[in-house]
Amino acid sequence: MSILDFFRKKRSSEVAKERLMMVLSYERKGLPPNFADLLQKDLVEVFSKYPQFDSKRIEVEIRNEDNLDELWISIPFVKDRRD
Repeated sequence: MSILDFFRKKRSSEVAKERLMMVLSYERKGLPPNFADLLQKDLVEVFSKYPQFDSKRIEVEIRNEDNLDELWISIPFVKDRRD
């Protein structure tokens, strides 16, 4: 992937292909189709108890890179108010 790939707009066929790959990877692993959404909801509930985390910006994705499925979770810290 080159730096220019970040600036080009994806065609609808590319987006559709990525979505289909995600659905197929969910099925292969026996995960419900809305697994990432369910997991994100649970993580928001847990991390909202801790003021150090920005639970509103939690992201959960299943990514397929280099023919490997990865569970990607981003749980950001609250920005330091002293900045």
